[in-house]
Amino acid sequence: MSLIVFPAIDLKAGQVVRLAEGDMDRATVYGDDPAAQAMLFADAGAGHLHVVDLDGAFAGESRNGEAVRAIVSRFPGHVQLGGGIRTPESVEAWFDAGVARVVIGTAALENPQFVRDMAAAFPGGIVVAVDARYGMVATKGWADVSTTTATDLARQFEDAGVAALLFTDVGRDGLLKGCNVEATVDLARAVSIPVIASGGVAGISDIHVLALHARDGVEGVITGRALYDGRLDLAAALTVAAAA
Repeated sequence: MSLIVFPAIDLKAGQVVRLAEGDMDRATVYGDDPAAQAMLFADAGAGHLHVVDLDGAFAGESRNGEAVRAIVSRFPGHVQLGGGIRTPESVEAWFDAGVARVVIGTAALENPQFVRDMAAAFPGGIVVAVDARYGMVATKGWADVSTTTATDLARQFEDAGVAALLFTDVGRDGLLKGCNVEATVDLARAVSIPVIASGGVAGISDIHVLALHARDGVEGVITGRALYDGRLDLAAALTVAAAA
């Protein structure tokens, strides 16, 4: 089993940015042409892309729709989209637009039945975001921290038919501290749903270690700042991920 590497494109006011610990006031801008960035990732060999509408995550509805549609129209692989997708209509609209997977975060905690309904309506297309700060689920763009543990939230969807869990250690996201491999693997072993790691990837060693745990249920890894800062070469990461 090989690890899927998802280069990340986070959108804020139509620009490609990265946040530190999910803080909108700590954004670094990396470009103003998201579709062009997507093609750079495709040229490096990426077959998957992770896109987040950051403004949408806080607003609860799409705020960077034009940029997302431009990415989907040009990127030749699979696009996974999250950020403010909280209604059946918005889920359906994004699948109609060509998105391969939709990530549901805040709504998964507040309305688990919504996830179940969407997973039934779009088999293999729904990913549940399990964003955690000190092990507790964070919602609404990570602005709020709940009293639910990441594992407890994940277990609610064991029989729901979701495609994967997207686990992010909020305290590491965008800080290049290294991925929280231990927590990621613990979650993957605790549930039968594949887990995608996110938050803190600092370099090729993170890719290698996570790839070794593909058999434990770690399906993929999302990486952003390390790519943009030149600390991680995407082509090399894809090679390491495929070889494990």
